Amino acid sequence: MDAFASFFDSQSASRNRWSYDSLKNLRQISPLVQNHLKQVYLTLCCALVASAAGAYLHILWNIGGLLTTIACFGCMAWLLSISPYEEQKRVALLMATALLQGASIGPLIDLAIQIDPSVLITAFVGTAVAFGCFSVAAMLARRREYLYLGGLLSSGLSILLWLHFASSIFGGSAALFKFELYFGLLVFVGYVVVDTQDIIEKAHLGDLDYVKHSLSLFTDFVAVFVRILIIMLKNSTEKEKKKKRRD
Repeated sequence: MDAFASFFDSQSASRNRWSYDSLKNLRQISPLVQNHLKQVYLTLCCALVASAAGAYLHILWNIGGLLTTIACFGCMAWLLSISPYEEQKRVALLMATALLQGASIGPLIDLAIQIDPSVLITAFVGTAVAFGCFSVAAMLARRREYLYLGGLLSSGLSILLWLHFASSIFGGSAALFKFELYFGLLVFVGYVVVDTQDIIEKAHLGDLDYVKHSLSLFTDFVAVFVRILIIMLKNSTEKEKKKKRRD
C-alpha cells in the first residue's frame, strides 16, 4: 500500500509542476539529441509518405498480400543487418519497407474507402494526434521514467501473439477478437512512449542511428493506425446494421 501511495503522490506532484514553461523546457535533452530527434521524425514522415504510396499502388494494381508482407519483413531484416555507415542504402531499404508495409495493409484501406472514406481520414488523424501527444509526453518526462514499462509491454505483446496463435488453431470468438484489438492498441500506444524515451536515452549515449530509430516509430505508428481503423470500421458497420433493422 505504501508503494501505491508513493506512486500516486509522485504523479500528483509531477502534475503540479506542469505549466506552459515546462512545455518549452527541453533542457534534459541536449541540442545534439534534439537535432537527432528532428532527423528521426523527418525520416518517419518520409516513411509514412512511402507507405501511403504503397497503399495507393495496391488500390491501383491489387499488389498487397502475403508476398508483400514477407518482402517487408525481408527488407526490415536486411536493413537491421547493414552497418549504420551505409546510410543511403539503409534509407532506401527503410523506404522500401514502408512501401511494402503500405501495400500489405492496402486491402484494409481499400475496404475502408469502400465503406466510408471519412473513417480512413479520421483514423489517420486520430493516430497522428495520439502518436504526437504520447511522443511529447515521453520527451517532457524525466529521462528513463517510462523505460521500465518495456518489460510489461513485451509480456503484453507475447500474450497477443499466443492469443492469435491459439485462435488461428482452435478458432476465435468475437469477444476474443475485440480483446485482442483493444489490448493490442493499448500495448502499441505504450510502445510509442517507451520507444521515444529509448531513442532519447540511446542518443544521449551516442547511438545516433536515425534510420533504425525511425523504423521503430514507424512500426508503432502503423500498428496503432491499423487497430484504430479496424475499431472505427467495426463501429461504422454496426451502426449501419442497426439502422437497417430499424428501417
